[in-house]
Amino acid sequence: MTVVGFHASHEQIPPRELLAAVQEAERVGFDAAMCSDHLAPWGLRQGESGFAWAWLGAALQATSLPFGVVTAPVQRLHPAVAAQAIATLAQMHPGRFWAALGSGEAMNEHVTGDAWPPKDVRDARLHEAADVIRRLLDGEEVTVDGHVRVHRARVWSRPAEAPPLFAAAVGPETAGEVAAWADGLITVAQEPDALRRVIAAYRDAGGRGPIAVQVHLSWAEDRDTALAIAHDQWRNGLVTAPESWDLEQPEDFDARTADASPEEVATVVQVSADPSEHLDRLAALVGLGFDRIYLHHVGTEQQGFLETFGEHVLPGLKAVSR
Repeated sequence: MTVVGFHASHEQIPPRELLAAVQEAERVGFDAAMCSDHLAPWGLRQGESGFAWAWLGAALQATSLPFGVVTAPVQRLHPAVAAQAIATLAQMHPGRFWAALGSGEAMNEHVTGDAWPPKDVRDARLHEAADVIRRLLDGEEVTVDGHVRVHRARVWSRPAEAPPLFAAAVGPETAGEVAAWADGLITVAQEPDALRRVIAAYRDAGGRGPIAVQVHLSWAEDRDTALAIAHDQWRNGLVTAPESWDLEQPEDFDARTADASPEEVATVVQVSADPSEHLDRLAALVGLGFDRIYLHHVGTEQQGFLETFGEHVLPGLKAVSR
């Protein structure tokens, strides 16, 4: 059965309200939840960005859902600190936590004042950081002097079993590279052929574990409203990699998409007022080979989406077999 998760968007919703939303997501039938570890929102209209690690402690305690976080443990967050955070959450909530490691975006990382390196260097330091984190979770004392520098680090409070370390990847090249160390893969919805290439690159390189996809969607009682929500809140989705990796400020994303039309935004956000249309499009993703689907309603108000999808989308989507 497909795992259907709720994406908790720190960039759009204040932490207290987001905690209530994820509790409601569990009530209406979502199987799991995830969030991203960001310092800044993607645009000024979003206007939020709570600290994911603090929020995760509360969310794991307030629900019985398994949670994941997408994080970049390479610059703003040192890999030894990331390992300690991962270990603490996994020790407190056994079997309910995973982390997906990515190479990051300048928007979240530039604040350290360190140079934002080219993609090949970012990928190399991610590989090193993943190795450091895994070794720390296994109880080793770690010293490394490479792209990542670590001096005699050790994580003292650890879970009995180390949690899964997924990799975050958008394109097939990265998906193939991370297969060597990842326990699973998470990507974002895009054209079906592009998703097939990502899945194939990961599996062909020996990638193990589940493959998950995050889907940005907009629902309202009429399509015009759903389209307006998407245009107001998620036009940043039109800024794709590699450009999205290198912009530094929310204002940069706003400037880059200032002239975007609502229909253009609908090419990167799944927009519909019809739950059955959403179900069909999501079921098609399961058919591509995804084990887990995390739904991100891009509106700031979640209640109507949660109630509607809980009744009309989740039962059918969970029943779809790969």
